[in-house]
Amino acid sequence: MSPELEAEFTVLLQTLVAMVLGGVVGWEREASRKWAGFRTHMMVCLSSMLFIKLGQLLIQDSMGGFPAESFRADPAHLLTAIATGVAFLGAGTIFRDASNHQMLGLTTAASLLVVASIGIAVAIDKYVIAVGSTLIALFILNVLRMWESKLIKNQSAPTTPEKSPPS
Repeated sequence: MSPELEAEFTVLLQTLVAMVLGGVVGWEREASRKWAGFRTHMMVCLSSMLFIKLGQLLIQDSMGGFPAESFRADPAHLLTAIATGVAFLGAGTIFRDASNHQMLGLTTAASLLVVASIGIAVAIDKYVIAVGSTLIALFILNVLRMWESKLIKNQSAPTTPEKSPPS
């Protein structure tokens, strides 16, 4: 197998890893009945991974035809473009409920940014960071949500006045 074909199969394997990790976070959002769920999170993680990986491949391929000093690559621009695109997508999940003056969808929008970063980690072969970040995201979305709801429930529970002893 040629090195080019082997590199492309490696990228395809990375797409599967990105889809699984994004899907795990998306499954939690889906189970919580949020607008951006399983498939959306998979696609955001996959697209972020592909943008980075294809950018890397473009730089590698271009270097063969250009003198090194004439080709400038700035990975920060690619990261900025991904963050901007995902933020735009996430903004579509946020709305204000005028009936009870609440903002809804903020956590889902933030989870889309997280899975984009997970996809980037997969693209640059930082699998421990990608898997660890997925687990941390699940902890935030599940464990901290339960803790937060218990805290809010305890704060909003009506307090019963203490009975005074009979005189």
